Amino acid sequence: MGTAAVQTTFENILYEIKGPIAYVTLNRPKVMNALNHATWQDLETAFENARDDENVHGVILTGAGDKAFIAGADISELAHVSAVEAEQSSVFGQKVLTLIENLGKPVIAAINGFALGGGCETAMACTIRITTENAKFGQPEVKLGILPGGGGTQRLPRLIGKGRALQLILTGDMISAQEAYRIGLVNEVVPATELITRAEAILKQIFSNAPLAIKFSLQAVNDGMETTVAEGLAMEASFFGLCAGTEDKKEGTAAFLEKRKPQFQGR
Repeated sequence: MGTAAVQTTFENILYEIKGPIAYVTLNRPKVMNALNHATWQDLETAFENARDDENVHGVILTGAGDKAFIAGADISELAHVSAVEAEQSSVFGQKVLTLIENLGKPVIAAINGFALGGGCETAMACTIRITTENAKFGQPEVKLGILPGGGGTQRLPRLIGKGRALQLILTGDMISAQEAYRIGLVNEVVPATELITRAEAILKQIFSNAPLAIKFSLQAVNDGMETTVAEGLAMEASFFGLCAGTEDKKEGTAAFLEKRKPQFQGR
């Protein structure tokens, strides 16, 4: 993107800023980027940084190596937790994924392999999901005597419908990238060599639009999913009014009428 990269050091992830994009990479390839408590903490800090950095306009989340995006929870840690610890772990993971979902900036999940359990749940918290052709998806928790604990029972039916979600959750089956695309779990399937380039291209297209309109669109969709249609429509109208009072709206409409490219300032 033309500007120098800025790197921040974490134990379990790589965090790099290039221009307006923050790149968050799960970096535990030896365990297929499995999620343990320390990794959840790193993810929370990284996304708080991305949220609070005014120069970051969007995030690409991916996994190190070519086998896994996130293969799921770290089973060696999970095997020894008590009931109380498991509930606390679930609540913390849910909190991190809610942060990602409601970041106020677009987050692209660039899925480069297995996205199982917590990996599938992490992808679902992102704004848009693109995947390589060899990726696999699933919520296999029932095979371990548990159920999805990072939002899988809530986000999966909202994304793909109750019937399909229950079939995946209750069987623990893995599905291909092509099947994930067919049922609406992912937005696009691309060759592995084009994954990050395509994620950058989507963000670049989003960045060309009015920043406040993007922020309010994200909030209207996310919050509206949790309300009645009537309440969602009232919220949409309110945000529509807020946007109509911005300098960006004046610039956008003027540019359209003058047949030129708009220069949005985010105000």
